[in-house]
Amino acid sequence: MQANRARYVIGNWKMNGSQQHVAAFFDRLSQVELPATEMVVCPPSIYLSQAAQILKPSSQIKLGAQDVSAHPPGAYTGQISASMLIEQGCRYAIVGHSERREYNKETDADVAAKFLAAKLAGLTPILCVGETHAQRLAEQTDKVVVSQLNSILSHHGADVFEGALLAYEPIWAIGTGLTATPEQAQAVHHLLRETIGGYDSSVAARLPILYGGSVKASNAAALFSMPDIDGALVGGASLQAEEFLAICESNK
Repeated sequence: MQANRARYVIGNWKMNGSQQHVAAFFDRLSQVELPATEMVVCPPSIYLSQAAQILKPSSQIKLGAQDVSAHPPGAYTGQISASMLIEQGCRYAIVGHSERREYNKETDADVAAKFLAAKLAGLTPILCVGETHAQRLAEQTDKVVVSQLNSILSHHGADVFEGALLAYEPIWAIGTGLTATPEQAQAVHHLLRETIGGYDSSVAARLPILYGGSVKASNAAALFSMPDIDGALVGGASLQAEEFLAICESNK
């Protein structure tokens, strides 16, 4: 049985959407009784203000950013600070997504700095960890994800994860149509919780750990049935209101 942890479904729209899509998506969600899970949507930052204007402050649906700067406001062209995101209605921020690590060459140290900047500013950071297909085939999954986690744990301890979220996203299952089996995902989630538990077992027990990797309505329930999987970080399926709602409905 799963511990009494908060359960989440977080939609990462990536570089997709439009003003029309934002309006239609949130209009559809406003017409239904929302599932009893924490719901977060992360549109491109340019649409955060529009989404915040549509959503009421009391809405069950919260907004998140797909990235956040490690720096306070200043001379950092193209970056967006945590305080700016909060001003736009954000409550959450994804840090260390595999696409940021790969395409923007973000290191574990870069990700740790963003995690801390978000946390100190009052955002809930969503730390992403995960391995490539080659690393999984080489049986390096455990080593890779623990190393990514330890870049924060070893310097700041487990307390920094109080009020944060962790997401395991096997890179080989993102946008490929492949997904880890529930048992494969559970094994890594358990390892992550055990690793944090080595620093503080109570923090580890309370920390929601989400799975991200081609999650859709057809496989969500099986993933959510695992004892250490507390929700999902959803990519492409989160752009479709009905599919997103169906995934959320599976995570009550």
